[in-house]
Amino acid sequence: MEQQLEKRVQGQAWFLRYPRGLPFALFGLGIVITLLFVFNIEMADSEARRLELDRDTTTLASELRRKANENIAYLSAAASVLSVRSSVNDGDFAQFVEDMSADNQSKGTLGMGWAQWAKGSDASRVAKDLRVRFPRAKVAVRPAPASPQTDMAIIGLIEPQTAANMRAVGFDMASEPVRRTALLKAFKTGRPTVTGKVHLIQDEGRADSAGVLIYVPVFARGADGEELRDQLKGFVYSPIRAQEFLDAVETSFYSGRAAIALYDGPPTPENILAKVDRTFRERARMERNVTFGDHTWTLVATSNERPGLTLASVSVLIAGTVVSLLLLIIATLIINRAADDRKVLESLASQEAIRNSLTRELNHRVKNTLANVLSIVALTRRRSQSLDDFAEGLNGRLRALSATHDLLSQRDWKDAPVREVVTSELAPYLDVADTHVTVEGPDTALGPNDAMSLGLALHELATNAAKYGALSVPQGRVSITWQLLTPEICEVSWREHGGPPVAEPKRRGFGLDLIEKIVSHELRSPVDLKFNAEGVTCILKVPVRTLSEFSLRGSATTGA
Repeated sequence: MEQQLEKRVQGQAWFLRYPRGLPFALFGLGIVITLLFVFNIEMADSEARRLELDRDTTTLASELRRKANENIAYLSAAASVLSVRSSVNDGDFAQFVEDMSADNQSKGTLGMGWAQWAKGSDASRVAKDLRVRFPRAKVAVRPAPASPQTDMAIIGLIEPQTAANMRAVGFDMASEPVRRTALLKAFKTGRPTVTGKVHLIQDEGRADSAGVLIYVPVFARGADGEELRDQLKGFVYSPIRAQEFLDAVETSFYSGRAAIALYDGPPTPENILAKVDRTFRERARMERNVTFGDHTWTLVATSNERPGLTLASVSVLIAGTVVSLLLLIIATLIINRAADDRKVLESLASQEAIRNSLTRELNHRVKNTLANVLSIVALTRRRSQSLDDFAEGLNGRLRALSATHDLLSQRDWKDAPVREVVTSELAPYLDVADTHVTVEGPDTALGPNDAMSLGLALHELATNAAKYGALSVPQGRVSITWQLLTPEICEVSWREHGGPPVAEPKRRGFGLDLIEKIVSHELRSPVDLKFNAEGVTCILKVPVRTLSEFSLRGSATTGA
């Protein structure tokens, strides 16, 4: 019957042995499936946002390119008109700008200007003309030319004549390296040229502002109308403030859904021209090249529209969680019902196992006790000189065995503290008013068998000391101390002093055999017993064991 019950219990399904497993497994499975659906929805939404950002970025790049080409075409038309004029004056130039572009500001530029190509030797003449042209303004050619042969591109006209634009009149654009490079390139190629990143004269006092300039060369024409490339009259140009140029286009496309940055070349911090910052965590990023004349800009757009979960994801997450909870509740009810049906069977099997274990443990302890008693009786009989001697020795040793047995019984045979074993065996010799016995050591617990072996050894030592040693005279003293050599070994020391002189016994009695052979065998460690003249010393090494070494040994000791 016992084996059948055990097989039934062991054969239970895993969800009966672990009743919480199936409900939580179903709940976890439901949550995982829900999260997979949410993940797919978010991935699809992210891809849609990425495609939307890609579309908008491409459109913005095309619009920037269109605006740039529009400005270049506007300047090219102006250059064509100015090339056939014998001279450029402010009235004609202003009228031309007005006729060509009534909405010049919408192109993101600051206007249109004329820069005369001259040598350093002509600087004073050009400065005089500028003072005549702008009598109310303090105009001067700057910076001063390094030599009479220095090529200069002096700004002579600019429209509209705002306060910011008028600050540029008289400035030699060829004096600045970036502008000079673009000027010479336009002169050499005869085509519109765009500078790299520069700080516009109009933006004086705005250190963080960046811009570019578009140059279109204006050559003199011969009698046949052909351009004379060796006779450069000057440059018609347009200053562009990059931030305004970007803002004029960006707002109509993104409406705050993305952060935009425009770079002069590769997208590095030092190349930044303009940006539209919006604080959010980057989720999608797009880069597009924008061709502006002979120059290439990089447009970078980053998007984080809808930083949280989409409405569809939230709905699926809530629905999936609710379904998973319902599965958890239903599975819990089913498992609890099945578990209740198995409680009686498991209880019977458990009680049977406990009874068997207790029976085996009881048999083991009875056998051990009887074996110890038989050994004590046999050895006491062989070593006794008379019946009284036999009765006295047997009685004391059985009492010692009983004392330790009682101590272990009180502690349910779990363990026995060394201090209690010592005091129980030396109880007849301990007197509160006297200090002839000293007991000292840390709190240390021993296993049942080791406690009984130590108790027998202490009994024999105490009996010998009471008959012949330190406990036989008032001035005698006995010290029992112990210490932990390692977490697994406790060293117990017995030391006598102040008693009668001690000599090595000529005949080995049962007590000596008990200590040196039986106890040392049980403790699995040699006993250091010495009969010094000043008193007997005995050092025992007792294993310190845990309860687990004794509570589960029933089946293992039955066969032994």
